[in-house]
Amino acid sequence: MYTTMLLPEVIRTKNVLKSASLKREVELEIFMPDNLLGNEVLNLLILNDGQDADGLDLQNTLNGLYQTYKIEPLVVVAVKASKDRVQEYGVAGVPDFVGRGASAPAYTDFVINELLPFVQGEVAMPINGKRAFAGCSLGGLTAFDIAWNNDNYFDAVGVFSGSFWWRKKDLKDGYTDDDRILHQMIRQTDGKPELKFWLMTGTEDETADRNRNFIIDSIDDTIDVIKALLDKGYQRPEDIAYYEMVGGKHEVPSWAKAMPAFLTWAFGRKTYL
Repeated sequence: MYTTMLLPEVIRTKNVLKSASLKREVELEIFMPDNLLGNEVLNLLILNDGQDADGLDLQNTLNGLYQTYKIEPLVVVAVKASKDRVQEYGVAGVPDFVGRGASAPAYTDFVINELLPFVQGEVAMPINGKRAFAGCSLGGLTAFDIAWNNDNYFDAVGVFSGSFWWRKKDLKDGYTDDDRILHQMIRQTDGKPELKFWLMTGTEDETADRNRNFIIDSIDDTIDVIKALLDKGYQRPEDIAYYEMVGGKHEVPSWAKAMPAFLTWAFGRKTYL
């Protein structure tokens, strides 16, 4: 709960975490709300591709949402990708048709066993609210995979123009839609993870239309994720939000425009009587 006299202001700090899982140093930035009383419910967002934080205008976006009373106090951890991004991102344990994503299990282990404890150690207050994981493009696919398989750590996932095309067979090698790795993971998962989903696409994400249905593949693949979730028993709009941005492209400026919508969906300010 905010007072009208003292709104949170975002403090940005740079950190380096030595990861045993990834066998490298991981650069990250923490966006922490200042001016808190100390007894607020504090939420957490892990964000892949943290090197794009400036392009996403993350600090200004957070400050604007605080100043307009749109979101609850939130710690955002922007994790910068390495030169091995296409190996560390992906669906853990299932590399794509050319072997990309081979190190995704190590990245998952880093997030769960190293990053989350590190962040709590850096934050003076307990992180006792919602926990979400988000990312753009391949980073969004990765966020979905990690949250899906670790719903005891996360409550929600946000995916901007997700690489849901991620497949185990090339198009020229007899590909069918059943070769999409994440869709298969959803179908084959026993039970129903306790998660909520925010999925965004842009109408100009790409031009590819592999099935020639006059709908670009990024939209088709995302809609098929939603269908797979509905088949698991999730409901719209209670569990799944879909945002299709007219004119949105597969680029950071489009994702920056969509960021406030995601943040208010995931961490919207409660109404107090």
